[in-house]
Order: sequence, then structure tokens, then C-alpha cells
Amino acid sequence: IERNLFQNTRGILIEGDLLKNFSFSTSFYENQGRYARYETSFYESAGELYANAAGTGYFSDNAVIPGATRTKPFKTDGFDYGFAFGYLCYRPLKSLRITAGNNQQFIGDGHRSLLHSDNTSNAPYFRIDWDISPKFKFTYNRSRLVNLMRRMASSSAERYYETKGYSINYLTYMPTQKINVSLFEGSMWNRGDSVISRNSHPMYYNPIPVISSLALKDKDEVSSVIGINLGIAITNNHRAYGQVAMHDLDAERLAFQIGYRGYRFFGLNDLMIQTEFNSIPSGFYSNSNPRLNYTHYNLPLAHPKGQSLSEILIRANYEVKRVYVNQSFSYFMTKDYAPNDLISTYDEPIRTTGNVTYSKTEVGYRFNRKINLTIFGALTYRIDDQHKDLTTKMVQIGLKTGLLNRYKDF
Repeated sequence: IERNLFQNTRGILIEGDLLKNFSFSTSFYENQGRYARYETSFYESAGELYANAAGTGYFSDNAVIPGATRTKPFKTDGFDYGFAFGYLCYRPLKSLRITAGNNQQFIGDGHRSLLHSDNTSNAPYFRIDWDISPKFKFTYNRSRLVNLMRRMASSSAERYYETKGYSINYLTYMPTQKINVSLFEGSMWNRGDSVISRNSHPMYYNPIPVISSLALKDKDEVSSVIGINLGIAITNNHRAYGQVAMHDLDAERLAFQIGYRGYRFFGLNDLMIQTEFNSIPSGFYSNSNPRLNYTHYNLPLAHPKGQSLSEILIRANYEVKRVYVNQSFSYFMTKDYAPNDLISTYDEPIRTTGNVTYSKTEVGYRFNRKINLTIFGALTYRIDDQHKDLTTKMVQIGLKTGLLNRYKDF
């Protein structure tokens, strides 16, 4: 045994209804952990950045845990971190929901999303979901994201981080109950840099997809990912899905996803199989102004590995009498890839080309399906042919819930 690893999480979750039209959720989690070397390497590559004394660059400190927040050191090579989620939802009409909070969100039907995923930390947001008609739905979301870079000067005890505006306009059309087609626009808005802080351009509030991207193209005000999300229910037990996206209206560079999820194979009611292919070209989520890279808390806002890759993904799950088996497999083909490619500085990272194989088998017993409380054992095997020192063979046992998504399959 090379290293003993652990994850220790304690927390509280409270949800409820207030009067007739209000609901809420609030939670807090405190964590300590020591992780596999490939995880630690990635978490530290996304650490918060401080300007050096000469003002000519940045140095990194601490780390960032995907799905959580920044950390402080714990013992020799572990991490200590706490984070909170919460929201308040008001539903004045059956067709209208207004939500404000500090939370993560996900757009898509797959295991990954190339548009917006819950890989990174939570963020404050204001959201409106409007069911315009049985065939049309619209989501309006405005948020404030963070480049985890300390400003050079501050009047407070701790220097502020650089921020950027983030907007989502998401229009869904359902020609039938089995087909949905959605137009997505996710935009990063310039709010200054390490010295200057300002408000986003007024078109930040525009609800019509693509208009802002067209009107402000090449003006260093906004950088957008525009895409289509498609879901098709082939039968009640079989679903195909996909995404296609372009960055800043550049149709010559497209990212795409195609996938399938099915249930009840071979007469087994609780058998699920999913296959998915993702492709993201080099530089897809980057911008000429790195402050507008498609990130939050120095982490990719879409696919957890960022860009410059293709991925073949297979997942399967089977459960009988609360005993379950999960199998996940990912094969990444990377070209000119760097794990810190989207950090919001002008530094050129070291890039490599190679393949990564990830496989995890988990067996467990499910005590409670509502919160997915399980006792489990798992075997993880990961090979990185460009970084032999990050090859991983890991055995785990533990007790966990399924309240939070944590992506370690990268």
C-alpha cells in the first residue's frame, strides 16, 4: 500500500415548503480528505492565484475541489474545506418558477454536459423558469462567477477575487412528448481585471438568445458558448441524446456529444446501460481575453477535463434487492492538452498528447433510495500514458449518500 486515502464529510441538509408558493433548501458540508495522486495533481493545478511582488505574474496557493470549493492544507498532503448550498423558490403561477440562491446547475441529458455542468463550485444566481405553452419552455438565469485570482489591492483584510458576469438563455421546443430541442446560450461578461472592477455591459440582461453575441462580437465585452441540446425518447426505456456547440459563433470549431441510455435489458428491470461520446477541440472554451474563459473557480464550467479531447464513456448499473453493481469506463484521447489550460492568465501551459483510461467497479448495499445511503466497496484503475506517476490502483470501502455529484472519472 503506497498511501492511505480517505474522505470524511459531515453536514446538514434542510428542505421545506413555506406557505403555498414558497419552497427552500439549505445545506452545509465540512470535509477533510486525502486523494489519489491524479486527483491531487488536478486540484492543485486549479489553486487560487496571487500576484507576485513584482506584479509580473501569479503564483498558486491551496487547491480547488470540483463540486466543492477552495481548500486549506490538512496534515501532510490532505485538504480541508467547507461549502454551503441553498435556494429559495417562489411559484406565483403553475407555469412560472422564480428561484434565487447559491447552487450548482446542469444542462443536458448525458453524464457530461458540453454546455453547463455541476463540475465546479456553487455560484449565486437568479433564475426564471417559464412554461410558455405545452410545447415551449424558457429559462433565464443570471449569475456571478469567479476567476480565483486575488486582486492586487484591497481595503479589506483579505483581497477580493476577480469576478465576471454569467448569463444563460435557454429555450426549449417539444414538438411531441418524446422529443425536446433546446437552444442554449451561456455567456461570460467582462467585469474588469486585477485592477479595474466594473459592471457588465447592459446587454447582460437581454433574454433573447444569440442577440448579445452578435451585437458585441469581438468587442471584449462577452464570450459565449452557443449550442443545441437534443433528447429523444425512442421508447419508454430507451433514450438518445446529444449536444452540439460552438464558441463565439465560430462554426469552424464545434464540440459535440452523442449518447444513449437504456433500461430493462434481458428482462432485468433494474439494469441500466449508457454509452456516450464527447469531442471538444483545442481552445474551444478559451478566449483571447483569458478573464472570459469558460470557467468558474478556476475549473471548467462544462466537461470536467476541459478541452482538447475526445472521450468514449460507458456506464452500467444493476440492482437486485438493494444490492447494486456500478461499472463506469472512460477512455480519453487528448491532443495538445493541459489540465490548467483554462486558468485565466496569459501563461502558456505545458501541453501533452496521449490517452487516459479510467475504470471503476463499485458494489454496495443501498439502505435508503431517497438520499441514496449506501455501504460500498470500489476498485478504481486509471492509466495515463503521458504521466506514468499518476497511474492509479485504488481500493475503497465506505458509507456515503448520493446528495452531491462528484466527478472523479477524468
